[in-house]
This record gives sequence, C-alpha cells and structure tokens, in this order.
Amino acid sequence: MRRVRARRRIAAAAVGVTTLTNIALLSPALSGSAVAAPVHAVHPAPSARGAKVVPAVAGQQSENAAHGLLTTGECQAKWQISCYSPNQLRQAYNLNALYQAGVTGKGRTIVIVDSFGSPTIQHDLDVYSARFGMKSTHVDVVKWGNVPRFDSTNPDQVGWAGETTLDVEMAHAVAPDAHIVLVESGADQNGDGTTGLREMMDAEKSLIDRGVGDVISQSFGATENTFPGFRNGDFSSIENLRYAFKDAAKHKVTVLAASGDGGATNTTASGNGDYPYRVNAWPSSDPLAVSVGGTQLHLDAKGDRIAPDSVFNDEGASGGGPSHVFARPSYQSGVEQVVGDHRGTPDVSMSAALKGGAWVYSSYDPKRVGWQVYVGTSEASPLFAGIVALADQVAGHRLGDIHQALYALSARNQSTGIVDVKDGTNNSYAGVTGYTAAKGYDMATGVGTIDAARFVPALAKEG
Repeated sequence: MRRVRARRRIAAAAVGVTTLTNIALLSPALSGSAVAAPVHAVHPAPSARGAKVVPAVAGQQSENAAHGLLTTGECQAKWQISCYSPNQLRQAYNLNALYQAGVTGKGRTIVIVDSFGSPTIQHDLDVYSARFGMKSTHVDVVKWGNVPRFDSTNPDQVGWAGETTLDVEMAHAVAPDAHIVLVESGADQNGDGTTGLREMMDAEKSLIDRGVGDVISQSFGATENTFPGFRNGDFSSIENLRYAFKDAAKHKVTVLAASGDGGATNTTASGNGDYPYRVNAWPSSDPLAVSVGGTQLHLDAKGDRIAPDSVFNDEGASGGGPSHVFARPSYQSGVEQVVGDHRGTPDVSMSAALKGGAWVYSSYDPKRVGWQVYVGTSEASPLFAGIVALADQVAGHRLGDIHQALYALSARNQSTGIVDVKDGTNNSYAGVTGYTAAKGYDMATGVGTIDAARFVPALAKEG
C-alpha cells in the first residue's frame, strides 16, 4: 500500500494552553521520525488496493510551556533554533516596498489543497493576522468527497489540520489581500493504487473549470517509485493523474508543489525508512508543476539577513534531483548539464529550515492551542504561492505556467530579483548524497530564491 504525506514538520509548540513539543525530538538522530516524517509514500502491497492519505507526524509533547511568542534570540537560547514571524519574512524577501505600492495580491485567488482540512482555520487565521498587525481575509472552504467530521483524537486528521493551517497562514503572510480557497478532500481510497491523489486532482480540475483560482499550492507528494507499474517502467499511473495540471496550463493557472523534506531520497515501501539511493516525488517532479524547494534564512530580529541563504538541511533537507519518470522539459534546456536528460527539481526555493522555522497559530486540537514553529517545504510552497499572486496582480492577469519565465529571468545577467544560492551547502539526507548549492541552477535550490521587490514586477513582465 502507499501513503501520501504532507510536506510539513512541526518543530515546537508554544503559547496559550498548549504544551511545548519536546525539543529533544529535534536531535539529528531522529531526523525523519517522530518530529515529522517528510512527504512520503509507500509502494502498493499486493494484498492492498490503497491506503488513506496521511500527513507528517507531529511528534510528542512535554510538560513545558511558554507564555508568549518568543523572539528569534529567545528561540536560539531556549531551543537552539531561529524562529521567524511573518514580519521578519516580509523584510527578508523585500515585500514591504510592494505593499507600499499597493501590491498585496488584491483581486487574485490562491487555492490550497489538503486532506480533511481544519475546523478552526478561519478563527486561527484571524488570530494569526491580528497578532502580527495584518488584516485577515475570508477563507472559502470547499469540501470535496466524503470529508468526515473532524476528530481531534484522530492523528491523521490532526496532522492534516496542522498542514492546512501552515499553508493558509503562509500564503496570507505574503499576499494579505489575496482571496484564499481551501479544498478539503476526504482522502478516499482509489482502486487504482493512487490513494487520495485522484480525489485531489478531481477537485483541482473542477475549480479550474469553474474559473476559481489563479495559483494552486500543493504541500503533499508521493515517491515516484511507489506508484503502480514504476518497477516495470510503466508510468501510466502517474500520467493518468496529470489531467488537472494539463487543465491548469490550458486555463493559465499556475501550479506549485513542495519539493519535499527528504533531500535526494524519500521513504521506502514500508514507510519506516528511506531509499538508500536517489529518488524523486510527484507532483513536484511533474513538468507542469513549479517545484518549490527549501532554504535556510539567516536573519536578525528585524528580518535583515546576517548571512546569505543556504540549503535547508537540518531535521530534513530540501527535496531535489532528477525525475525517473519525466524527460527534461524544454524550459530546462539551458541547464541540461546539471539535470541531464530528465526533469530536475526544484525550480525555485523559499524558507523551509528548522533553524529558521515560521510561527503558526492553531486551535483545532484542544490539547494544543496556541503558537507553534513549523518547518519544511510545506512552508515554502504557500510562501511562493503568495509571490505568484502578487505578480498576477501586477500583470493584471494570470501568468499560468511560469517555468519559461523563471528560467529566462535566471539566465539574464541583469538584476531580475532571482537571488542565487551558492554557498556550497547541500541536500544530502539519510545517508544519500544530494546536490550542492553552486553558482547558477542546482538541484538543491533550483534557480535560487527571490527578492520580491525586483522579482514580482520582472515575473509579471516576462510572464
């Protein structure tokens, strides 16, 4: 059987009536385990027709509790990690200049897709926004399929509620005036071994056909190797799921997918370990999806950089590498020497590291109400979805598939707002050698990260 996992990790809980996640769980020895497994899937077993969609594991809790949001310095002293507010992220990505010019995502719609969703998503976004001086926005919830009543004792539903909260709050942090549509799927089983994914693709296609959404953010994925037929070179089970992305391209809707938190590898069939060699995951590997990898930000209390960005590689690592299903798309012809004959991921990267996690507020779990620090490329994908919404607003229309524009901007010598990540860090993980952040495109961070004040207008013009 195969499980589709969300791509987010919870690093620590704090504030309110919640308890603090045991920081001991953040030790390197536990990478990919209790703190939160990366987005993973397992190979269909002969005796099973599929398994329900499940997110990353949230980890255990201790008796410790904080009494308020911690500053970056306090996080470093207490947990030996940096933790960032949305205001720090806005400063880091040079977003404030855009806001001052009226570029806030107004008139654009971000679609977020998650299993089960969260029953408190509107309340939590309102609290999150108020705490950081942002106005909130209405979240339209679309239930697709048999979505069960939320059960706070069900670990699957609780895990996906955390993923949902992270996705919505990160997208709103970047594009505060963008409309958000949250698709909550029921994660029903499919008889073709594509558990939960077909339901998600059906929901996406339905919204696209109805004209709903300018950019779709997906923080889930499944290892290519785990799809039925992969071992025999039959990729039809993946090809047959691409109809939503093809429809998105036709309607000029931008599709994003988190690249994963397992570096150059991902989980094995049992779900209890990682492949001892390089693998990739879908939908990140799909040529029609913009693969969003992860970086580590190094910021001071104001959000100014104290060092250049590096590759996300602590309790997980930025997913990246060549697809074993898809050939190199034309937009990657200029980086053929790096990716070879196959589609390479990621395309671009945003904040995702544990040592630079993002504060998130949630109340869906009555035992854990308050603030938590989240990490992973599940943070990066909705952050970039906000960037695309801003660019759509500047352009005055949907930009659609931005791959060609992204690589064209990266290839230019002039300043286009693409910031190369080239400090020599890498996305090696679980004993599998990954890829190094070097000058130009690499399969650790893609073309790099962005300076929004320059990148947003450049993307709008190029697109």
